[in-house]
Amino acid sequence: MEQQVTATSHRILFLNTLAFMVCFAVWVINGVLVTFLVNNGVFKWSPIEIGWLLGAPILVGSVFRLPVGMLTDKFGGKWIMASVLFFSAVPMFFLSQAHSFTSFLLLSLGFGIAGASFSAGVAYTSLWYPTKNQGTVLGIFGAGTMGAALTTLFAPSGLTMLTGNGTDLEAWRTLPKICAALLVIVGIIFLLGTQNKKPQESKTIIQRLAPLKEIRVWRFGLYYSFVFGGFVALSQWLIPYYVNVYSMSIVTAGFMATAFSLPTGLIRAGGGWLADKVGPRIVLLWVFGVCLVCLFFLFIPRMEIQAPGQGIMASKPGIVSSVSDHEIIITDDKYILQTKSGDSSEVSIRFGIHQDEESFLFLPTTTFHQEAIVKAGEKVGKGQLLAKGVTHIYFQANKWIFSGLIFIIGMMMGIGGAAVFKHISDFYPTSIGTVGGIVGVLGGLGGFIGPILFGYLLNATGVWTSSWMFLAALVTICIVLQRLAKPLAGEGPRLN
Repeated sequence: MEQQVTATSHRILFLNTLAFMVCFAVWVINGVLVTFLVNNGVFKWSPIEIGWLLGAPILVGSVFRLPVGMLTDKFGGKWIMASVLFFSAVPMFFLSQAHSFTSFLLLSLGFGIAGASFSAGVAYTSLWYPTKNQGTVLGIFGAGTMGAALTTLFAPSGLTMLTGNGTDLEAWRTLPKICAALLVIVGIIFLLGTQNKKPQESKTIIQRLAPLKEIRVWRFGLYYSFVFGGFVALSQWLIPYYVNVYSMSIVTAGFMATAFSLPTGLIRAGGGWLADKVGPRIVLLWVFGVCLVCLFFLFIPRMEIQAPGQGIMASKPGIVSSVSDHEIIITDDKYILQTKSGDSSEVSIRFGIHQDEESFLFLPTTTFHQEAIVKAGEKVGKGQLLAKGVTHIYFQANKWIFSGLIFIIGMMMGIGGAAVFKHISDFYPTSIGTVGGIVGVLGGLGGFIGPILFGYLLNATGVWTSSWMFLAALVTICIVLQRLAKPLAGEGPRLN
């Protein structure tokens, strides 16, 4: 008999979403906290140490999604979700006492278990709704990823306020205590407001792990590594991106990162409804296609280039009489130069702030000038180069256009995340905890590995936009695999 929707179902959905939102906010807190501590000189961590501190919670939350999902199927979501909330609160509280890289890292690994709340919530929520509504309700639950937006929106300004705008930097230690208290409060509310439930069908561990032999599960995991892992990676990466590429303050960069992460969570519920209506396969194809187009437009870095242009050659031999910024005189012949500006290097590429920084430039702008390369009294022959041409090309990569494209990518990732789990509920209705766990693991690992790969690409190329090139390659693979996927038997026009 199919599960009926009741008032209890809606209450469970609400409390699950609330718990997941708080856990997610805590899970990504290091993206803001570590950046603040390093920028203000509280800790002098190297880029490698910073990378590990950012990735540690993401790694633990990802790896534990599979066992947490299996435990939820076995013992029920009420106890497992509450345990995740309370367990995460302990290392989060003691983070306020960290005084070294080692202690900060170990405690970050501890509260990283908060990220595994996703698997518990998916498995628990799905038991309270019929299959036909799975996409919608799991999309609503997935809106808990808005926790990332809450972190990027409030944590930077909260740290500024707590530290008295930098006058008492040690006051940062209050923030972990606040987060720990929030986890405990939500945990108590969750225990009081929910009732336990678990799948009626009893399975052994071997039976629960059986779906992991299917390539389809790993394909779903690859999709999720882009739509969710990419979201988690960018939620952290965008803050240093805005600070370094657009010279923003960390607070402003936090607001801009919020503009990316907030709609991703809000629209996820709509993505689930859409997957219920037209099928997850077609939704994912559109999601991947739109993301690929947006990523393509992000390839070109913000830059200034000086390259050789049209020069001036002597029409006949003679001796140079005089040279100025505007003209070269050889005997009785006068050669007019375009106004000289810029440096004298023949070819140079420079990344930095341009004088037109505050203007709104959509397309690259080009200027041209000529520079004399002969001196007065020098003898020249016919056809000899007298002045070289210098073409200056400036591409602003306007921050508002950039942010608009990021906004679209964020929304697509939110829709795609819901569609992936609609796939799972269609194929594995009695193993959502286990299958959702492994898919969540792969997605979370994408969030862990993403910033590390972005850093290596930046170090190797010197170009910040190399991160978008990597994501474009990943989504292209997803498109190919989804196009080759076999349809779900008996699903009619809705393919897998």
